[in-house]
Amino acid sequence: MSLSDQLGFRFAPPERRVWTVRALVAAVRTHVEREYTDAWVEGEISNFRAPDSGHLYFTLKDGNAQIRVVMFRSSARFLRFRPADGMQVIVRGRVTIYEDRGELQISAEYVEPKGAGGLQVAFEQLKAKLEAEGLFAAERKKPIPALPSRIGIITSPQAAALQDILNILRRRHHTANALIYPAQVQGESAAIEVAGGIRYFNKSRSVEVIIVGRGGGSAEDLAAFNDEGLARTVAASEIPVISAVGHETDFTIIDFVADLRAPTPSAAAELVIRSRQEIETQADALHERLVRAIERHLLKARHGLTELAQHGAFARMMDLIRQRQQKLDDLTFRMERSERQALELLRRRLETVSAAIRHYDLRRVLTGIRQELEAGTAALTSAMRNILLVHKVRIERMGTALEALSPLAILDRGYALVFDSSGQLIKDAAKLTAGEEIRARLAKGEIQANVSKAIPGTTEVPES
Repeated sequence: MSLSDQLGFRFAPPERRVWTVRALVAAVRTHVEREYTDAWVEGEISNFRAPDSGHLYFTLKDGNAQIRVVMFRSSARFLRFRPADGMQVIVRGRVTIYEDRGELQISAEYVEPKGAGGLQVAFEQLKAKLEAEGLFAAERKKPIPALPSRIGIITSPQAAALQDILNILRRRHHTANALIYPAQVQGESAAIEVAGGIRYFNKSRSVEVIIVGRGGGSAEDLAAFNDEGLARTVAASEIPVISAVGHETDFTIIDFVADLRAPTPSAAAELVIRSRQEIETQADALHERLVRAIERHLLKARHGLTELAQHGAFARMMDLIRQRQQKLDDLTFRMERSERQALELLRRRLETVSAAIRHYDLRRVLTGIRQELEAGTAALTSAMRNILLVHKVRIERMGTALEALSPLAILDRGYALVFDSSGQLIKDAAKLTAGEEIRARLAKGEIQANVSKAIPGTTEVPES
């Protein structure tokens, strides 16, 4: 009995388990996703790509360490700024593994610039872009009519800012007509609805000036007025537009694009109807608190809905869809890169051929090549004919030699080959015994016989 048995230990070798690559990657992916469902990672953006699919791909670097990040369109569309290479950001998401390449990556749900809010970065980026295009230039701004009789107002019908504007218009110029276009002034659909109002007034030509207004609020509340599409719609308007968004200290993109910026909605009404009397407007504190409370409630409900959408089978289904989307983007990127490389190779070949054609007479070159080919063909034919003749003579000689050495040729001279019952060639008669069956191969045919007596040096073969 071994020492291990005496001590009561049992040592069994580890069970051997062979994984497929996909099964191993899937198992590791499941473990990683379970451990890192909500990770905040800080680093520098590099290799940023934004294909037409709307998904974002980049690498997050920190010194010599790096990890890939993918942000799918469903999350990327909520970004208020444009990520770029070299930008320091903080990414929040789920750590996972892209199974087709076996690479660790982060499926990002939220990205914010380090040291600055996303809304502020988006504001600065869009402002610089539109300013470079000349949309803020003073020479393109249209004059505001002094005493317009028809005024278009784009705002929320429930907004306190609307009542402020209407009150001032009644006091300053009661004969002026105000046409109200109802639109959301906060939320995802606000920019689209406000732009629709501007296009409506330009198409109907029912007003002489347009006021776009809403009360004050946080940067998130005013984010709709920093929309690029809305800014371009304001810039393209043939009717003068007055921007009256927020308080005096609030600035939005349409403030710079509009023909005139009013510090408040009330000031917009005063500016559109000139008067000596100065009216100061104040926001209704109770209404403002109610709006903020509703906004907080909606934000909380939206957060709860997002958590439910990421839970269970639905989250897994969305994950599979996103993997297919990422794979499609990856294949599209590789296909485009291959096409560019192929086109570049063809372009270089075309330049080489074009240069050769410009420096040489093609017909003369082809004639020389044809002559060289004909001469080479004739020489090759002659050489092959000689080689075949030499090989033929050599083969005939070797055939004659083989025939002379053939055992069958020896049998033709009267000799025979004798084999025992097992088919072994007999070379010594002493090894045979009386009665043993033998077989003799002649030049033509064979004979079989039984040994009656074996004499050393000779073998007596009786007739069978």
